[in-house]
Amino acid sequence: MMKKRVYTILVEHFKQWGITHVFGIPGKSISPVMLELESFEIEYVLGRHESGCGFEAAGYALGKNTLGVVLGTSGPGGTNLLTAAAQAMEFNLPVLFITGHPSAVDTGKAMSQESSPFGADLVKMFEPVTRFSGRVERAESFRLFLQHAIEQAWTGERGPVHLCIPFDVLMEEVEPFHLSMPQVSPLVCSDYGQAISLLDQATNPILFIGKGGVIAEAFDEIQLMAEHWKIPVVTTPGGKGAFPTQHPLYLGGFGLGGSKIAIDYMRSGVDLMIVIGSKLCDMQLSGFGADMVPQQVLQFEHEITFTGKSILTPTEIILGDLKANLRGLLKKANASLGDYERLTAPPFHLNDSESDNTKLSAKRVMKLLRSMLPTDAILFGDAGSHSFYAVEHFDILEPGTFYLDEVFIAMGAAIGYSIGAKLALPDRDVVCITGDGCLMLQGTEISTAVNHEIATVFFVLNNGRLDMVEKGMSYNTGRSVGAVYKSPLHVTQFAESMGAEAYRCETEAELAAALHRSIGRTEGGPIVIEVIVDPEEIPPILTRLLSLD
Repeated sequence: MMKKRVYTILVEHFKQWGITHVFGIPGKSISPVMLELESFEIEYVLGRHESGCGFEAAGYALGKNTLGVVLGTSGPGGTNLLTAAAQAMEFNLPVLFITGHPSAVDTGKAMSQESSPFGADLVKMFEPVTRFSGRVERAESFRLFLQHAIEQAWTGERGPVHLCIPFDVLMEEVEPFHLSMPQVSPLVCSDYGQAISLLDQATNPILFIGKGGVIAEAFDEIQLMAEHWKIPVVTTPGGKGAFPTQHPLYLGGFGLGGSKIAIDYMRSGVDLMIVIGSKLCDMQLSGFGADMVPQQVLQFEHEITFTGKSILTPTEIILGDLKANLRGLLKKANASLGDYERLTAPPFHLNDSESDNTKLSAKRVMKLLRSMLPTDAILFGDAGSHSFYAVEHFDILEPGTFYLDEVFIAMGAAIGYSIGAKLALPDRDVVCITGDGCLMLQGTEISTAVNHEIATVFFVLNNGRLDMVEKGMSYNTGRSVGAVYKSPLHVTQFAESMGAEAYRCETEAELAAALHRSIGRTEGGPIVIEVIVDPEEIPPILTRLLSLD
């Protein structure tokens, strides 16, 4: 069999795995891969910053349920990808980060953008934020490195992986080979007896759903568990999209953006707290007091690192694949759905009496957004107060349509995630909820959406400040420093300078018109909706600092 170059074999695998888009910023050390993508009719999505490219690859992986791929050149091209890798790690997304290196043969000599132990060692840098990080120093070892990377990305608790492939290794010829995406049975518990006994005996239980329930897409299983045992449900900020908010068993959120109903129930003497896919970090337990500690915790997690650490009470742990374990438990218990009819959300009416001096309320903005979006629209919440307004006030009508991270929390990540997800799901409305602060970190990726005609909607709440930081400092110390912009960003002008269609909205009527223009589009480029909101409005984040009482 005729030998092939390493870069050809790599791109052949992308094609065989059904990957349609690869993201990145060009550079000499990865140029053979970029040229070969065109030969195989895989679209290369040219980003504006490597971190944005990494976020886009992760959003693509999430939306298409496949492997995401991002290319970064050696040296700083690789270091710029580290934040995106860490964010993909927190979302358990299988993303292959490929970085270059000038030459394996010349390693140890002085080379520009060195990426080995003699310079900026990218393999070591990626180790803490990936499932696997390795350097392919000989073409003969390429197959084993690629196989191991894909296995680590795709099996068990999924996540990002990194391969550093030097330029001369990419150019070498080896015997061709074919690797299929791994097919491994999920890790499941062998005995659900104790868990079922706890559920059967509980008299005042609570289901506490985290982001892991969303990423596992365990929506049917969570609803079946709630209805069969008649368990009230609360969601963490990241778990918001796991359960329909109009369901009678839903009490609201807990943690930042949480509801008083949920807090009151947690104080009512919970005997069993069933935790699904939550690390129980400070953002998720914000407002949790000693009077809320349950008698027992039943926790479903992929791995044990953070189980039984935040709430010191007897904890029964079920490790392994969340969805598979929930299915196994429900089957063993012969669980059945209850007779619950979803509540009807009150209709939203535009405020026709707005004066020119009235600032838009972020709370009403989220309710207006919900009233106009289709039920299956996908939302990505960015890092900031804007997303916690959504956590508190945006209803989830269809599970699996809201994504937010409250653990790593990279500002601007939602911008790239929404671009990648729209490429993966062109027929779905994809909306990024972000703020003026996040936009100044990753907003140039709007140009990526313009150039590739990606019809993402960027919904930007602008109050001229880093609101979450400013309000937090103000309410904790009585003053804030370095969180208010003297010259605020004019989002619409910024977006238009990159070729995007943009609207600046200062009234509900203007916002409704902009949303009407934006919804239901499958092509034609992005639309940016700038919403000027009241800078004095108090965001739902203060449980980190104050009691809600």
